[in-house]
Amino acid sequence: MEPGGLEWLLVPMQQLVSWGAAGAMVFGGVVPYIPQYRHIRRTQNAEGFSTYVCLVLLVANILRILFWFGRHFESPLLWQSIIMIITMLLMLKLCTEVRVSNELNVKRRSFAAADSKDEEIKAPPKRSYLDFDLNYFWHWSKFTDYVQCVLTFTGVTGYITYLWLDSSLFVETLGFLAVFTEAMLGVPQLYRNYQNRSTEGMSIKMVLMWTSGDTFKTVYFILNQAPFQFSICGLLQVFVDIAILLQVYLYSQYPQKPMSHTAHPASTKAL
Repeated sequence: MEPGGLEWLLVPMQQLVSWGAAGAMVFGGVVPYIPQYRHIRRTQNAEGFSTYVCLVLLVANILRILFWFGRHFESPLLWQSIIMIITMLLMLKLCTEVRVSNELNVKRRSFAAADSKDEEIKAPPKRSYLDFDLNYFWHWSKFTDYVQCVLTFTGVTGYITYLWLDSSLFVETLGFLAVFTEAMLGVPQLYRNYQNRSTEGMSIKMVLMWTSGDTFKTVYFILNQAPFQFSICGLLQVFVDIAILLQVYLYSQYPQKPMSHTAHPASTKAL
């Protein structure tokens, strides 16, 4: 059989592999949040998930989309950002609804325990994006406040990008900020584990999922010759994931006393 005789089979297979890799890039990043979303909805408890994860990913992916206008990259990476933004908004909506509902329930229980007829049940104070109170930044009472903040950030950064789109230095810096922000997503968890001298309450399966996903993503960047910012920050993400896995091993083999007794949520990246 001639070497070219298998081309009719190899070409479609290569195309399928390419489509599979692209699909994994587009939807793979949101997969860890599906069980988290279902868990919050089932338990009506959002304390184990930090909404700052949503903030970081929204900023990172908005900047990545703006970077695309200055320097076109792989379409799956663009669609990945769009899907991630939609996912984070859905997570914010659910977390906000659950948190506000729980605050109101706690308020009701406190009044019932006091057994005072003179007290009236009052809703917790509403915190709004338009209050411009830094103490309650990203802890607002309505989902619409988060949407307004995201739209404002998108509008301002979009306008700045439009003005400086011809500057290659600005475009490259924008791309670096986009992927570097996302790459730093695991650092708070790394520091939190260091403070607690423990990884108790953190899902090891999730860390393994982060590591495998970030490794696949980095290899995809390199093989598809994505802008160098993607590859460098992808490697940084893998390094942070491996560091967290090392913490899991060290703190399980050599238990240590925590630096402080401050209670923290289970994870800052993605449970």
